[in-house]
Amino acid sequence: MTTVVLIATLMVVGSLFFWLHTLPERLAHKSKKLQFEIVAILGLLALFTHIHMFWVAGLLLAFIDLPDFSTPLDRIAGALEKRSGTEAAGTPPGADPHDHRG
Repeated sequence: MTTVVLIATLMVVGSLFFWLHTLPERLAHKSKKLQFEIVAILGLLALFTHIHMFWVAGLLLAFIDLPDFSTPLDRIAGALEKRSGTEAAGTPPGADPHDHRG
C-alpha cells in the first residue's frame, strides 16, 4: 500500500512540476509571440541544466511584447526598390523583372 501511495504521489508531483515548467512556453504560444522559439529553448535549458534563471528569463520574455522591426524594414526596402526602379528583390536596375529565363 505504501508503495502505491508513493508512486502515485511521485506521478502527481512530477506532472505538476512539468505543468509549471512549461508555463512560459504555453503563455508565449497562446499570445502568438514572435519570441516563442526563444522562450521554448530557455525552458528546455532550464529543464536539463536545473539553472532556474533560464526559466525566469523565459517567463519574463513570454510577458514582454517585442516591437515588430521587420514590417518597417520591409516597407523601407520596398520603397527603396521602387525608387531605384527595381520591382523585385535582387533584380538589377534596367533588367526586365518579367524575364523568367533561367
